[in-house]
Amino acid sequence: MDAILSKKSLVNVLRVVYAHVKTSDGGDLYLTRFAEPYMEHFEISNWYEKEWFDSHKVRLQGTSSVYRVPTKEVDGRSLDLVVKNCRVGEDVPIDTHTLQEFCDAEFNSPWEEFSLVMEMRESSYGPKEMRIKTQRPLAIYVPPDRMQAWQSGRSRSKINRIQAKHPGIDLDILKQYKMIYEWIKGKNLLEIFEHIDINDEELVRHLKVINYKALEDLAKKGYLVADMKPEHVIIGEEDTRRIEEMGKDEGEDDPVEKQVNFVHQLIHEGKYSVIDYELLLRTAEHEEAVKKSRRHSYLDDQRNRLKPTSLPAHLKRAEILGVPYIYGHAESTGGHLWVVGRNARLFDYFLPERWRKTPSLKLSDNKEVFYTITKDNINLVWETSRVGELPDEEDYADPLVRANGINSPFEEFAIAHELKGLGISTVYVRAIYMTGTSKIERSADFRKYESHKHLFDPEGNPILQEQHNYITIRGYYNGPDPSVAEQGPQYSPVDLSKAVYKGLIDEATSRKLLAQVKERLRNAGYDGSLLKENDLLLAVDSGGKIMNNSDGEPEVIVCNFELIWKIPGTERKQAESLSAGSASPVEPATEG
Repeated sequence: MDAILSKKSLVNVLRVVYAHVKTSDGGDLYLTRFAEPYMEHFEISNWYEKEWFDSHKVRLQGTSSVYRVPTKEVDGRSLDLVVKNCRVGEDVPIDTHTLQEFCDAEFNSPWEEFSLVMEMRESSYGPKEMRIKTQRPLAIYVPPDRMQAWQSGRSRSKINRIQAKHPGIDLDILKQYKMIYEWIKGKNLLEIFEHIDINDEELVRHLKVINYKALEDLAKKGYLVADMKPEHVIIGEEDTRRIEEMGKDEGEDDPVEKQVNFVHQLIHEGKYSVIDYELLLRTAEHEEAVKKSRRHSYLDDQRNRLKPTSLPAHLKRAEILGVPYIYGHAESTGGHLWVVGRNARLFDYFLPERWRKTPSLKLSDNKEVFYTITKDNINLVWETSRVGELPDEEDYADPLVRANGINSPFEEFAIAHELKGLGISTVYVRAIYMTGTSKIERSADFRKYESHKHLFDPEGNPILQEQHNYITIRGYYNGPDPSVAEQGPQYSPVDLSKAVYKGLIDEATSRKLLAQVKERLRNAGYDGSLLKENDLLLAVDSGGKIMNNSDGEPEVIVCNFELIWKIPGTERKQAESLSAGSASPVEPATEG
């Protein structure tokens, strides 16, 4: 275990800090603060070794695979664990009433589930005098093997839907996640009523009343459970013993009435715990409050993204081609993430679980470009990079493309930053995500991988790896900084070709604006001769009025940097390594 302990690192996923260790079987173990003092108990040989697990596990009630299992003794102590398989991506087997009320319910990912449980334990929302008691979330274990789709029990239609919407980042759905909670001593409501001598009709009536009270308490604290059942309400061991003893009383009072009244009293006083969180979610009011809070914090942090903040242990600073980044792992997918700026608080907003499952709108007929509103109520556009690909025949016929190839994500971001510093309007580039899974298609153009081979991430790995896909994330342009920051007029981006179609401008104006941008780029030392009308945006307000620049002309925003290159002989000195330094000047931005 000492060798494993020496490799411990801290990671932060959705605002929950984990101690991450590699297990002896090659898997990954993420321990919360509740489990870290007992790290050795969670070594695979002490709880999940096949012979031990099979001979000591007790299957618990429910539709999923949930087991109670003790660990082996370590330093004279054994821990009682509840181990369950995460069902993210599977169809939700819920009854008709629940299905009608929560028709869009989906199982939480392990990271989302632990984050919500931790949040609920903190009890910061709703009446301060109320607390919802839960199991303590201990650890997430990810075995080393990847399942086949038919083995997972997960919906093929859901997998296909995710693949279609989110190419390159979906195959983590074939990983198995085991969530480990602390066992709560006591019994659930059904087990409690087994010791109370009432008929089935009375039993159903009392269970409905209690279940409704538990749901009401959850709602007051800002939460819902889409499949709340009496089995999910646990009465503690001491109170359970008292209920059982009441049934043995032979006094004047009716023991059954005493037992039932005592159960209702416990529920009324909040002396119970709630378990099973795979369909836990916030109420609409709570979700809106969280989104507003997160969005407000995001806008503040984006405004100050170039000001260094304290750096958590799981994140590192990096600089690539003159652009500063906060670098870290996307633990939920095994990917890597570079977030533009020096403000570490921005990192969580761009984790794939914040934007990859939210409804999206495809913005291009021939490229993987999507607009979405993230779980934090932030407007983003994400695009699968074409680095390593050969462009379509029309573009590849151009000698510039044959000579230079498609820019890497890091080159795109460096170009965007320098252009903005030179006074040329661009969309705001936010983050670069490298998928954790290997891409299916092979690269056809290896020049960028060769030219980037001297650039490394803070862990010593090449930043550009041929076997992975890259996704660029940028802000959805909805106005200039002052307008957005002060909640002024909001704009929508419309590319030049669509602006002509909508009658906002005529074809002659579109051609003129395109030519002007190309000329400005050429004067700045860049060749943008391959830019097309759909690579440039206009900002349009709700009344259809186009936003103008200080010269009274339409403000044109560059949104595609794949095929923009430095004109030979005009290169400015850029960083060739990850050594410390400042980025090109960038205006603060608050859009999104």
